[in-house]
Amino acid sequence: MPVLSEPVDLLPAALRERLSETGLAIEGFGLHVQPLDGGPAVLSWQAARPFVLASTSKLITSMAALDLLGPAYRWRTRAYLSGPLTNGRLLGDLVIRGGGDASLTSQDLLAWFQQLREQGLHEVWGDIILNRDAFSLRPQDLVSTPEPTPERPHHVRPDALALDAGVVRVAVQSDSGGRTNIQVTPPLHDVKLINALGRGGACVANAVYRDVEGTPQPQLQINGQWSARCGPQQIKFSPVSMRDLGLRGIEGLWLQAGGVLRGRVIEHSPSSPVPWQLAEAQAAAGTPVIPFSEHVSAPLSEQLIDMNKRSDNLVARHLMLSLAPDFPDRAATAEAAQARVRDWLTRKGVRKEWVGLDTGSGLSRLEKATPQAMVHLLSRAARGPQGKLLLKSLPIAGVDGTLEGRMRGGVAEGQAWLKTGTLLDTRGLAGYVRTRSGRMLGVCLLANHAENVAAATPALDACVEWAARLA
Repeated sequence: MPVLSEPVDLLPAALRERLSETGLAIEGFGLHVQPLDGGPAVLSWQAARPFVLASTSKLITSMAALDLLGPAYRWRTRAYLSGPLTNGRLLGDLVIRGGGDASLTSQDLLAWFQQLREQGLHEVWGDIILNRDAFSLRPQDLVSTPEPTPERPHHVRPDALALDAGVVRVAVQSDSGGRTNIQVTPPLHDVKLINALGRGGACVANAVYRDVEGTPQPQLQINGQWSARCGPQQIKFSPVSMRDLGLRGIEGLWLQAGGVLRGRVIEHSPSSPVPWQLAEAQAAAGTPVIPFSEHVSAPLSEQLIDMNKRSDNLVARHLMLSLAPDFPDRAATAEAAQARVRDWLTRKGVRKEWVGLDTGSGLSRLEKATPQAMVHLLSRAARGPQGKLLLKSLPIAGVDGTLEGRMRGGVAEGQAWLKTGTLLDTRGLAGYVRTRSGRMLGVCLLANHAENVAAATPALDACVEWAARLA
């Protein structure tokens, strides 16, 4: 097993001065920059000490997923019929089994439901049953990450049957006659939409979702001021749990697709058998249970671009869980997924004390790593068969993603591929930098400070610029 050499602090005077100018304690920085060809580090400071990673931890998730799942891996959402299909009528339930697809949208689901109708399923005389058992999470698996709130959809928690990443989108636009059009995605079945927009020039709208005492029908009220001169606006929020969103959104989408539902959309009860649980016995009898239809996500190679460029927490958390052994045939647990990634890290020459694992997204402060270990992993990944895919998924300095507005006009613009990391007490950059001579460097720059950590951002950018100027 490869052993990392003992790091030697190597901090040029100009960079030490730049870090000191932030007013932050220099002990709160961890830095390591080393050529990918295996030469000695060109910058190293506290590189053997674990630091909170924030979203740079998505790099570990990405590298593990590319190795363990492969770039062609796809999530699959499956539909099963629990009864006979006769003349377009399903005399039973339609069971939809979530397969962990964090990217499943209303548009995807609407197209899939239209496909089901083309396959001959027009009416469901039973219920539509939603099954989320592919993820098995305990309350203690969630305590290390922030509670989701309507205003913070990026904190939404994993769900094997996620829809629109748990986000409701309310599009507001006025036509030339001054009439205001409101469109809700997904279409929330049996939710009363109230347009409380007043006329005025403020062009401000907000959405409030509330349960109404004495009635089972919730209300979605749009408040504010709007006029014909206001352009389109989209309000994004997470007003309900992923389960409630699925119950109301999936029913609305099935009806929008032209389907008929005699029953209701309900959650699967653990005590009720589901079609795929009968598969083993039926396979032995020669009649295996197969899905009536399935929706297939974009491949992992594309999912990583969305995840890393935009720093998508839900995709990262779903991807981490998908690393559990035998997923989705066996329900994924956080413990099983973490154990598999730890085993992968060991095989990559990284000790347990060098990298701390949790959700795979960076939302948890339990996710830590030494800068040297991160560069070690990045260097191995760059030399591996998926190195170009990993590089392609990362934000480019001054060009796109979370780095679009940073390092513009400097030597690092277009020459640094780095995952950003941001928490209230953490800033980070990790990935690759190309020098003036074309030499590629592995980079991990982390700052952990309880107060005013935002001051570290320009200093970390300066470290990247310094690396890009090297011969």
